[in-house]
Amino acid sequence: MPPVFAHGALRLYLLALLEEGPKHGYEVIRALSDRFGGTYSPSAGTVYPRLAKLEEEGMVATASDGRRTVYTITEDGRAEVENRREELNEVEQDISASVRRLADELRQDIRSNMKGLRADLAATAAAARTAARKMPDAGRYSASNQRLLKEAEMLVQSFRDEMRVELRQYARQDVLSEMTLETVRTVLDQAMIAIRSTLREPGQGN
Repeated sequence: MPPVFAHGALRLYLLALLEEGPKHGYEVIRALSDRFGGTYSPSAGTVYPRLAKLEEEGMVATASDGRRTVYTITEDGRAEVENRREELNEVEQDISASVRRLADELRQDIRSNMKGLRADLAATAAAARTAARKMPDAGRYSASNQRLLKEAEMLVQSFRDEMRVELRQYARQDVLSEMTLETVRTVLDQAMIAIRSTLREPGQGN
């Protein structure tokens, strides 16, 4: 995958983030991740050395807040951002392009994974149908169908309940994004298609 930031662009963008207000290192990483809609999250090993370099250059000042370090842009840092405002606008445009590229790659990965899942489910369903046809008096096993229906509904309900809890947990942390919603929508749409394919006899159509 091509680099998200061109050479030197991350340094400038860190200054721009701190121009908005002082931040802990984690808050800087979080702000970067938010800019990318959750499609890219820089590592601490990427961000902290650049913050340290900015401090050496006098662009950033630090202060202790308990066990955390707060980074604040200096006057020299503000002047750097102002002098390179046009370049910063280009960085913002590059970020928008990177977000679109990363989102496309993520959607493609999801589709590829779901194709494999659909193929596995279809093969399992075909084997189950073949086995059912070989059983004598298959039409009399309504109790078995009722058991399978109940188990399937319990699985769907369990999935729904677990995801609702987790989504609400992350919503309280304010980390949900449009990409999260797009991922949920894509995965559920593909899962619905895969499950429906196992319910239909081959050649029956829609």
